[in-house]
Amino acid sequence: MARQSSVVDRTALKFNQSSIISLIILAFILKLEWLVAVVGLVLIVGTIIPAAGAFKLIYSQLFRRFRILRPEVVEEDIRQHLFAQGLGGVFLGFAFISFVGFDQAVVGWSLSFLVAALALVNLTTNFCLGCFLYLRLRRISFHMKTFTDRITNN
Repeated sequence: MARQSSVVDRTALKFNQSSIISLIILAFILKLEWLVAVVGLVLIVGTIIPAAGAFKLIYSQLFRRFRILRPEVVEEDIRQHLFAQGLGGVFLGFAFISFVGFDQAVVGWSLSFLVAALALVNLTTNFCLGCFLYLRLRRISFHMKTFTDRITNN
């Protein structure tokens, strides 16, 4: 299983996580369910088009440019972070649907706080559950492919 190597700015990831946490808390305090949808949309867009991620743009154009935050660039597979970000966006999408489609505020806020809590865990401990899931799914996929290759070659 070949690993795709790329560079990742961990400070950008931490800014992204801080933004998610802050905006989810703000949305809850001010009862702005639509803000949950906006954060989810930002995450989805940033997953599909990484250069267009709003939090990444704010970080690079403001905080990094004016040296408020310094980059911490490491060689790492960006796909795991994009997967985790997309998963967070999907959960926030379900949260918003719970708010407006089903009038289930408890479910919506629970999903929102789950995303914020996982972002907080990642921010404080550098453990990314979405990244972990991505790597496990890749491993399972690799083993399944190897297994089916063996079956078809015999």
